[in-house]
Amino acid sequence: MADVTRKDLVHALNSAADLLDVLGSDAGGFRATAYRSAARSLDRHEASLDELRESRFAGVPKVGRGIAAELMDYLDTGRFAPLDEAAEGVPEGVQGLFAVRGLGPKKVRTLWDAGIDSVTRLRDAAQSGELAAIKGFGAKGAQTLGQAAQFVLDAQDRFLLPQALQAGEAVQQALAGAGLEATFSGELGRLRDTLGGAELVLSGDPDAWAGALAGAAGWEVREQGADTLSGRFGGVPLTLRRGEAGVGFLPFDEPEHAGLDLPDPAALIQVQDIQGMLHTHSVWSDGTATLREMVAGVRDLGHAYLGTGDHSQAAAYAGGLTPARLREYIAEIRGLQAEGLPILAGAEVDILADGSLDYPDELLAELDYVVASVHSGFGLSAADQTARLVRAASHPLVSILGHPTGRLLLRREGYALDIDAVLEACAASGTAAEINANPWRLDLRWQDALRWRGRVRFSINTDAHSVAGLRDIRYGVMMARKAGLTPADVVNCLDMAAFKAWARPEVSGR
Repeated sequence: MADVTRKDLVHALNSAADLLDVLGSDAGGFRATAYRSAARSLDRHEASLDELRESRFAGVPKVGRGIAAELMDYLDTGRFAPLDEAAEGVPEGVQGLFAVRGLGPKKVRTLWDAGIDSVTRLRDAAQSGELAAIKGFGAKGAQTLGQAAQFVLDAQDRFLLPQALQAGEAVQQALAGAGLEATFSGELGRLRDTLGGAELVLSGDPDAWAGALAGAAGWEVREQGADTLSGRFGGVPLTLRRGEAGVGFLPFDEPEHAGLDLPDPAALIQVQDIQGMLHTHSVWSDGTATLREMVAGVRDLGHAYLGTGDHSQAAAYAGGLTPARLREYIAEIRGLQAEGLPILAGAEVDILADGSLDYPDELLAELDYVVASVHSGFGLSAADQTARLVRAASHPLVSILGHPTGRLLLRREGYALDIDAVLEACAASGTAAEINANPWRLDLRWQDALRWRGRVRFSINTDAHSVAGLRDIRYGVMMARKAGLTPADVVNCLDMAAFKAWARPEVSGR
């Protein structure tokens, strides 16, 4: 039995549909449409993956017997046959074009027909003017796609912080078993949000290092020199250098810290200072755990309370809640509170294109707090996007501005905006700016938080869609420490009663 998630199933269905459209072999597009319909239905279905497997997907709308059989085979083998079959007809470089933001199946086919069969070719075609001459692209479209292609190319040899950190920690552990102390240095020592690999410093002989790592699962040696040993661990490049170990992570070791009056590192926020896990998702929208399970997960990790944050109705793709369902959701939370469970009723409410919110004020007022976030309309001008977020941040019922720049590390750049104008609005209204701890986001950037500390309060949130996702809090705290934040700067270091009072202006007077 393969280790396949619901998201894997949905991704495979959509990817197969995309490739069928590129190939044009699907007469009338019926198979592609069927796969996309099945993907949407499966993504929103409330049954757990175990229940879906047990029922063989019976009762899932738009998942007929044929697709159900293909999905069952995928669960058993880890391979989705329709995707593999379609991929055989599309060169790998052409498939890679789907990673470029703004490209769908029709444009990918047009590019392929024009001989643009890789991300590198796309970048070069945008720079040379070749892309602008192709019907349907034009000068502005070519410029945008060229920038998006360069972003993809720049990301190819980069890793997220957890990937490098886990590889570095595994090597540290293997070395420690041989009595060798290793310290993170370079990008990893500075806990950069993306890294080219992991670098460690240790004393002793590279032969001893190699011997200590020889039996470590996942370690591959690449090269050994007089003072270095390089290799890969779990696919992440690692370099070990001879030096003095023991210095460790220095939170203020970046150019942005120069000349600032910063707190003593001992006073900086730590994971154990976080009392409330805010902005989390459950099975009510696109999460995988029940509210009760998420509360238990928070308590197991030693935190005091859960703040929910399921999606609002505009996020229909994520099972966003209609007003009627939101009231049912709030009712369940009030019932859990009556049982004595430490939980608050929050929602992640979409910021619409004009800066208004996805629910009316009278419904927002029924919540204990509101996270307002952008999930669409990324193509607005910087002026319009800034005005949109300023309006939302200034709303009296908005407690927290979620992932303010919209970036996804190694996937897409954030939308164009004046982040300082947005944070100024947060400061004026008392709205907290989120430091989203999901390692794909780490948004707000620590550099912006550093610049606005003392004027804006922050909320470090996991945006967890599962119990396991609650552990991502460590990455948000790492960024907050680089920003020089102490517990007093972070609203979810407040206990539940104090946070609830802070979140509601009519109670707290903020």
